[in-house]
Formats: sequence, structure tokens, C-alpha cells
Amino acid sequence: MTQIENPILRGFHPDPSICRVGDDYYIATSTFEWYPGVQISHSRDLVNWRTLAQPLRRMAQLDMRGNPDSCGVWAPALSFADGLFWLIYTDVKRLDGNFKDAHNYLVTAPSIDGPWSDPIYLNSSGFDPSLFHDDDGKKYLVNMVWNHLATMGQSERRGAPFFGGILLQEYSVEQRKLVGEITNIYPGSELGLTEAPHLMRKNGYYYLITAEGGTGYEHAVTYARSKDLRGPYETHPNTHLLTVRDNDSHPVQRTGHGQYVELPDGTPWHTYLCTRPLPGTRRSQMGRESGIARCEWRDDGWLYLANGGLEPSHIEAAPDLSPHPWPKAPERFDFATLSELPPQLQWLRSPETDRLFELRDDALRLYGRESIGSWFEQALIAARQTEWVCSAETEVSFAPESYQQMAGLLAYYNRTQFHYLALTQDPETGGRALTILSCADWPEGRLTYPVGALIPVPDEGVVRMRLEIDHAEMRFFYAIGDGAFEQIGPVLDASVLSDEGVRGEHSNFTGNFVGVAAQDLTGRAKEADFSFLEVVNGRR
Repeated sequence: MTQIENPILRGFHPDPSICRVGDDYYIATSTFEWYPGVQISHSRDLVNWRTLAQPLRRMAQLDMRGNPDSCGVWAPALSFADGLFWLIYTDVKRLDGNFKDAHNYLVTAPSIDGPWSDPIYLNSSGFDPSLFHDDDGKKYLVNMVWNHLATMGQSERRGAPFFGGILLQEYSVEQRKLVGEITNIYPGSELGLTEAPHLMRKNGYYYLITAEGGTGYEHAVTYARSKDLRGPYETHPNTHLLTVRDNDSHPVQRTGHGQYVELPDGTPWHTYLCTRPLPGTRRSQMGRESGIARCEWRDDGWLYLANGGLEPSHIEAAPDLSPHPWPKAPERFDFATLSELPPQLQWLRSPETDRLFELRDDALRLYGRESIGSWFEQALIAARQTEWVCSAETEVSFAPESYQQMAGLLAYYNRTQFHYLALTQDPETGGRALTILSCADWPEGRLTYPVGALIPVPDEGVVRMRLEIDHAEMRFFYAIGDGAFEQIGPVLDASVLSDEGVRGEHSNFTGNFVGVAAQDLTGRAKEADFSFLEVVNGRR
């Protein structure tokens, strides 16, 4: 029997919004500070998935330069109605402190692969918006409301003051804006931190789906319903559709934030966010991923997991759909053969790609920009780590003229969590040298510099670089020309490259990436040429 193994979208793919159009299933997931914005995955059997589209690709749609880590594109919501795909998303400009500055937008497209429109601004009252298409043709936006006046811990409902409930307002297609009364339709359950609203209509009820408990280990999906769109909403008899908050041994953790979908035969399924922490830890290198659970409607008119409990099954029996595997995604990217970057490779924040990189006839050229970890312009191209065992290899041609210029191979979570093997200039000798720049220091982001001594290398010729991650251990290797690889530096702590690795539980929202980078702190945009990048997840 064919099975679904959760997570279905492995590596950093959080906040899954699912949409079925005919025999096609699409899941939109958050990309935060990674560009292009929003990742759309595609399946025809719920078993096999491929990355299909990244809609937010130009400056008019998204410019995240200056956005702090874990800001940017939060919780996209994908739907199909009136012959169009509708994509709602938030661009969050601030993470820490009492404010969020969360701006919500709408783009549409006649096809899932575009062209996607310029955005329509909606509101900024809170994040996680989604669009509900009612049976009478009217459309409504729902989003959580953020209360900046509140202080965490001053309420009996944990964290509830900042999360002020779910707002509903009508959207006018003709006027291209929100119109009419704003109603707070649901305060949430006692778990609190109520966010990620989705509405649907079934069997005479409006059902409101929310995520609660924060994105950490108390995360949950909560259901409520009402005969009236504007409420009041009664909460599910179990409060939650799914959660693993009471089971530290479950194979997936932090389950919550999902959306309902029906198969053509009416069978209900539900997506959810989840993580796979390193065994024996609460550190999730792959970040927040996406799973799916078979459900059932019961006589009381409520949705339940088909397994009878609150914990989604790690392994699900696949639905009765024709198997539809996709070609295996590439592991090696030979840049001389590419006319554009494949969707497996992303960069940070900036829509002005010509300032960061160029695909040439023989290489990927990175133009050194700001420092590693900059929130503005980083020349960094990387792919997701999707398994606990991961390796990456590249070859770089680079002639630094200053110790302020560097280029190389790295594992990168964010500006305070990375390990970087950099080819640079030795400030004492003026010759080329290798060094490891490592950081696990929040909030300052101070380097451990260097990790071990500077290693001199010949002043001409290519340098090959390799990294290997095996659970919590990481190693760098280098080779000159066609020579054999040698390990450089000590064994590094790979577990810090995780959601919980530096700030603590559920404080970061992305996942570890591995790839190539270049910096030029002189401002002269020194170029570095990479002939290939190979990223292998799982043991060969």
C-alpha cells in the first residue's frame, strides 16, 4: 500500500495553505526573508510533491531589504475562485518588541505559474490574512489583530493580550479594497496566541480554522463554527483538531497552522505545520515543515482526525488517487548550463538581483556586497537542508585584494547563526587564505573569528570547498585544484543552525540553508565565480 510519510514538504516549508483545483493540489508556504517570496508546491496524489512556483519575484510585489531575520513573507493563503488564483500574504517589517508592522497584500493570476499581478494593499492590523469566497459571491478577509499595548504574561490566557482575536471585513473586487464593518469574530480558546485564520462553509455552518499556542511545542489547530458569518463562534468539543503538545516522543513536533481540503470523492484532509527536532533535543535544523492528515466528519458536525486522536499520524495511508511521481529534483547545479536559477536556490531579501549575482557562460558570478548577515544586500545563494544528514560542495575562483573581501561555502540560518568557510586575504602576508567565520550569538551576532588559524593557499587557481552535516556535527573540507580534500578547522555545532538554536524555543521561523556567498566590505563589489553547487540531503 502506498503511504504518505510526514512531513510531505521537507525542510523549511512552514504555514501550509492548501488549495485543490480539479485534480491538482497546491500548497503555498511562507518564505520569510528568502527571495522570491512564497513557495508553491504541487501534487496530484498527495504523496509526491514538487516546487512549482514562486509568485513574488519583482520589486513592485516585494522588497524586503532592511527586514529583520524571520520577518518578510508570513503565512500566505492560496485560493481559487472566479477563474483566478488569489494569493494573500503579509510582509512583516519588525519582529521584536511590542510592534510588528505587518502589511497585508493580495495578488492574483489566471494560472498557478502566473503571470501574477501587482499587489493590492489590504490592511496592517495584524498578520496571517486569508480570503474567504462565500457562496453568494462576496469575499471577506480575516486576519489576527495585533495589540501592541499589551504585555506578555499579564493575562490568565497565555500570551493572549498581544493576540487580540480574529478580524473579518468584506473585500470589494470592484473597488479593489476592504469595505464596510470590521468585526472581531473570535477571541480564541484558553490556549491563546490565536492566529492563522481560515474560513470555510459546509453543511450550513461557517467553520473557522485557527492556529494557537504559538509556533513552539504547544502549537495546535483549533476549530470553531457559527451559523452566522460574523459569529458568535463556538469552539470544537475537543478545542483542537490536532496537536502533539503533550507527547515529546512523537516523530513530528510543534504541529499546528494548517488548512482543510477535500478530495473529489469528499474525503477530508488537513495540512499542518510541524518540525523534526534532532533526537534528544529541541533543536530543529530543517525548521518548520509541512504535513498532512486524513480526517473525518462525524455526526455532531465536527471534523476529527481519522485516527481517532489529536496527534496526526507520522505515516498515513495514501488516498485512492492515481500515483503521480515527479522527476527527482536536481542535486547538482552546473551554472554554465543554466539560464536562470532553479527554484531550489534562493537568495535574501532583494529584488535587484543584478546587484547580487549573474549567470555567466562558465559560472555563477556573485558580486560581493554587505557583510554576512546583513539585512539589506547579501550576495548569497543557497538551498534548503531537508534531512539531518546533508552535504554541499562547490568550486570558487576568487582573487581577494583585501581582507575585507571574502567568498566561499556556508551553512546559514540567519545573521546570528551560521558557519562559513571563506576564501579571503591574509592581512599580514597579503596572500590568499582560508578561514572559518562562525556565529551563534544572539542578539549581537559576534563572530568567533577565526575558528582555528588562517590557512594559506596558492594565490592563483580554483579552491574546492565541501561541508558535511551529520545531525549535530558539521565539518568543512577544502582542496586546491584537483587535489584531495582535507578537513579544515574543528568539528562545529550544527544544532545551533536551528529554530531554537540561539534564542530559545520558537523564537525563529525559518530553517538551515547551505550554499555560496561573497562579501566586499570595501564597497567595490569584488566578484567571485562559482562553477557549480551540489547539495545532497540524506546519505548516498
